[in-house]
Amino acid sequence: MKVYYYQDLLNDEFTLPPKKLQRIVGDYHYAPKTRLGRIKTWMVYRLVATPIAYLYTSVIRRIRFINQQALRPYRKSGYFIYANHTHAQADAFSPHVVLFPKKNYTIVNASNVSLPVLGNATKMLGALPLPEDLQSSKNFIRTLEMRIREGHSVLIYPEAHVWPYYTKIRPFTNNSFKYPAKLEVPVFTFTTTYQTRRFGGMKTVIYVDGPFLSPSGLDQKDRQNYLHQQVYTIMSKRAQLSTYEKIKYQPKESL
Repeated sequence: MKVYYYQDLLNDEFTLPPKKLQRIVGDYHYAPKTRLGRIKTWMVYRLVATPIAYLYTSVIRRIRFINQQALRPYRKSGYFIYANHTHAQADAFSPHVVLFPKKNYTIVNASNVSLPVLGNATKMLGALPLPEDLQSSKNFIRTLEMRIREGHSVLIYPEAHVWPYYTKIRPFTNNSFKYPAKLEVPVFTFTTTYQTRRFGGMKTVIYVDGPFLSPSGLDQKDRQNYLHQQVYTIMSKRAQLSTYEKIKYQPKESL
């Protein structure tokens, strides 16, 4: 078993970022500006990424989804999804499968769109990198609102950093919950767990929970706090179903 040592649950990173990060500033284009760009994006998403996602998720990894029927009443409605971040490839591909035919967009860091070729492909697959200045922030919020109005889903990894095969839920702030609190739309959770197979080995099981809606009468800040508490509680509960530990994480103080 590998052992990873961490110092900061919120900020430690175990994957190497690109050497040069793209700046998400000014009039960064979050959506294709031309009809040809929209057609190319649709083709990459539906004709390339979706079949690959199905092959990887259902055939290679054989990931099992529990309670995905909770999403069915919202097939034509926009909503937000919160998920734990434990596997770079599975986290990228599994939403294509469980959410099909809905198109999903994912809020990411700049590193996800900074690689020369893969960066553009990631953007076509729905990556929405976090803005860095006022103008790009306006474009970002405008795009989020547009995608929700169009009936798409927006996926957020509130833990921010990938911790491979981590079996608990790391603490995360309530900052990202301002989006569903402002738009007053449902929230779902995808919690990835790693469990022991009947005859040994590891299987991946993802639990879908929700919808979570903040009570009426609360102001936006209270709605934000309420959703944060609901999401953290259910994800922590689901994470306890993990029974297989592929990588052991220990605090550096234990050295």
